[in-house]
Parts: sequence; C-alpha cells; structure tokens
Amino acid sequence: MNKPLDSKEPQLAPPRKAWPTVVYNEEVVREGFGIESVSIPLQSKVDLLEALAQTGLKRLTVGAFVSPRFVPQMACFEELLRAFRPKPGVSYLTFVHNQRARKFAERFAPPLTLEDEACTFFVDICDVHQRRNMNRSIEQLEATWPEAIADAQSRGVTRARVGIASAWGSNFLGKFSQAWRLEALARQIDALRRAGMEVFEIGLHDSQSWCLPHEMEADLQAIKRRWPEVRHFHLHMHDARGMAMPSIYAALRTLDAGDTLLLEGTLGGIGGGQYNGNGGAAGMAATEDLMHMLEGMGIPTGVDLDKLIDCVWMLERIIGRPAFGHVSRAGPRPQAPASWFDPNLPAVESLAAARHFKLGADAYRAEAYSPWSRPIAGPYFQG
Repeated sequence: MNKPLDSKEPQLAPPRKAWPTVVYNEEVVREGFGIESVSIPLQSKVDLLEALAQTGLKRLTVGAFVSPRFVPQMACFEELLRAFRPKPGVSYLTFVHNQRARKFAERFAPPLTLEDEACTFFVDICDVHQRRNMNRSIEQLEATWPEAIADAQSRGVTRARVGIASAWGSNFLGKFSQAWRLEALARQIDALRRAGMEVFEIGLHDSQSWCLPHEMEADLQAIKRRWPEVRHFHLHMHDARGMAMPSIYAALRTLDAGDTLLLEGTLGGIGGGQYNGNGGAAGMAATEDLMHMLEGMGIPTGVDLDKLIDCVWMLERIIGRPAFGHVSRAGPRPQAPASWFDPNLPAVESLAAARHFKLGADAYRAEAYSPWSRPIAGPYFQG
C-alpha cells in the first residue's frame, strides 16, 4: 500500500489563477443585529465591534441612519457611535442610501469613515419586495433619478454605481431571467451615462436567496461582455438556501486580476430581512468561513482566524444561540503537525466537545469516552 503524500515532499501545483482583488465589508453589527432582538444591550454591541477591530478586518459596517419605526434595532445607532473606541487603520462605515443619510454620517465622521461620494442607483427588481422594503414601487423609485443626478452634479460628483436587489428571483414572484437583470442594470447605466456620469461599479444583491453558482458565472460573463469598462463588482449574498458561498466562489473564478470584488458577509452568517419572508433564516455568507476559503485559495485576507472564531463565540453568547457558520464549530483545516488532531483523541460527539480544536481537552473532558483498548499506532503517522 502506498504511503500518503508527506507534506514535506515536493508536489506539482496547478497553474495559479489570477484572482480579482477582494475587498471585504463585515456587516454583522448592521445586517446581523438589524434583525436580532431589540433587547441586545448596547454594551454587547460595543464589545463585539471593538473585538472585531482586533481581528485584522479593515472595514466594519456599524449601522444605518434609518427610522426606528421600520428598523427598531437601529434606534441606538447614534449612541453606539459615541460609545465605541475606534481602532486606527479600520474603516467604520454606514449604509449611505441617500443624501439625508450622508448628512447624518458627516456629523459622525469620525468615527465614521466617509468614502469618495458617488451617485448611487439601486433598484429591487422584485416590485413586491421593493414596495415592502422601501414603501415605493420600481416606477416611483426610477422617477427620482433625475433629481438624484442633478443633486450629485451640483456637488461635482462625476462617478456612479448601480445595483439591483432580489437579482435572481423572488419568494413572491418566482425566478427572474438574465434578460430581466440586464435590462434593469441597463436602465440605470443609460440614465447615468446620458448625464455624463462614469459608472464604475455594478452590484448584485441576492436579497431573497435565489442565486445558484452557474447563474452567477453566466451573469458576470454577460455583464463583462456588455460593459467591459466596468471592473468593480459588489456582491451582497443572503444564504437562506445555502448558495451564498458557492456563488461567491463562482464569482471569484469568473473575474480576473483586473477586477475588484467587494464582498459583504456577517460574522457567524447571521442576518436577514424583515420583508423577504425568510426573516433571520436568510442569513449571509459567514465571515469566518469565507476568510478560511480565501486563505486556502491563496487570496490573503490579513485576518487572524483564531481571533475571528473568538468573536463568533462572543456573538453566540450575545444572541443566545448557535450562529450559522461552520469554521467556528469544527475549526479550520489543521495545517501544521502541531495542530493535527491526536490519533488517540477520545470519541467526540457534541458541538461543545468539537471545540477541542481551540480549547484542548477541557472541551470534551466531561463527556468523552475511549473505546480503544490500546493506543492507535501505525506506519502512516507518528503517534
């Protein structure tokens, strides 16, 4: 029998793909807590936000200036901005969805980071969700575009971004076609270009968790053929049906080194939307799982995964239940001999015992049993 490959032996590596530049926004404080209990203490949010800043994550979205009537979880947002201690080198972002929100953000900058302004168009192509989420129809929203363009031009803004939500389908109206997606993007891009705006970013948001990986690949290919000058892409992927990570992987495979991919996800994969019918079951791509995947693919993140897992466990204590991610439960792939599991590890059954990857024997001491009469040994490892 052949011996398994030794990690020290030279191996032929496949040709390295030229990956796009990845930029990551951590959304748990806005997207995650935005659908959790309103009774979560402010100090718990502050503690988590400050811990996240120590992980190596560089972009943290911390909330939104929205009416507490519609999102009561954001009622303490201004208080949060006054309470936390910002870490130098970390950008603290808010959801700037209109000029009113930007004016509010300017009052709190710093600690908020205000990035270069762009004229932003964003349409939910499910008219039901558009009305439920924004209290206006697609046509009513599009009627505001001339005013938005004039306002941007009055401030000297020349660049623009566009985006569509519910991009791949609707829990209320069913599956959407690629033609419907491209038509919705084209209406935005054409209106902006007629006004002399440079469209530099295209966003695809899976608000209702309908995307499949092959559709992501086909859509990005079609978008790049139709608007080849656009090299910046923005993905906001909900995960009610488990397709967020595979779809992100498809995007990474489709884009190339000349592209930039802005990704958004949440610690523990929590989050969702009040108006899409899935609620907190929607979730998002889990930050810890995504960082683990990117690093394994050779895309550096600068994130300390061990500290990130500590943050997931803190989050679970705050919300009082397990989060949706995987790496915080089973651990990252053990890379070096020092982190490989002991061949004589006792039987491990519970989620609590599985935390031995980080906590050691203390994780399973109260419940473990060993059915072996003698230590496991063999020619394929050194016990």
